[in-house]
Amino acid sequence: MEKPFFKTREWIKFKLLRPLLLGLGNWMGRYSTVGDRPVFDNRDFPWTYLLETKYTSIRAEFEKVMAHREEFPSLQQIQREQEVLNQDDRWRTFFLYGFGIKLTRNCEMCPVTTALLEKIPDLKTAFFSVLSPGKHIPAHKGIFKGIIRSHLGIIIPGRTGDCRMRIEDGEIHWKEGEMVVFDDTYDHEVWNDTDKTRVVLLIDVVRPFRGPLARINRGIVNLIGKSSFVTNAMKNHQEWEARFYARQEIT
Repeated sequence: MEKPFFKTREWIKFKLLRPLLLGLGNWMGRYSTVGDRPVFDNRDFPWTYLLETKYTSIRAEFEKVMAHREEFPSLQQIQREQEVLNQDDRWRTFFLYGFGIKLTRNCEMCPVTTALLEKIPDLKTAFFSVLSPGKHIPAHKGIFKGIIRSHLGIIIPGRTGDCRMRIEDGEIHWKEGEMVVFDDTYDHEVWNDTDKTRVVLLIDVVRPFRGPLARINRGIVNLIGKSSFVTNAMKNHQEWEARFYARQEIT
């Protein structure tokens, strides 16, 4: 029987590294060229408009993939440290990029979306985040300000605010075809208060800095990319991918 993640060496390393990365990131964040605040102005990230203008094509492509959503892995199946945040299978994922690594077979199922993602400078991660009806993701924080996160609303059911994210003292209400860019190291939590599935395209990019801090940040991001947290996640994804595509070939 597999040992609970909370009792593994990886969990101990994660607990030790977390305050170090948080402290360093909080110091660096104030010197970012886009500032340090919970939610950013999309004008600082011109590629957001490209995705918004192509939203219809992205959604149409994903709706075909959505037929397999019951086979999508939960987030903690890919990243075991996420067991702290999520223990059920009501938050599923369909990865296209994982910390700079292209998931080729998934990308082949979404060629239009992949071509658009390849135009985003400093892209690190991109996946469709799929929340089941009634799902609540409790309050949490990312661990390093060297990355900036964004969401493109793909399928947002219900009335305005039924699908929402609190970040610090404000709220984000997703809308289909609209991007929101934010800093996930601020306290945030998510609700899908509807009886339908909510989907966003989640994207992480390298946070912009000038001069030496830009090099330092890229160095830290590259080290994270080589860490066991990322390599183990990619191994987990490859194992899921092998099972998933073997079933598609059989059927």
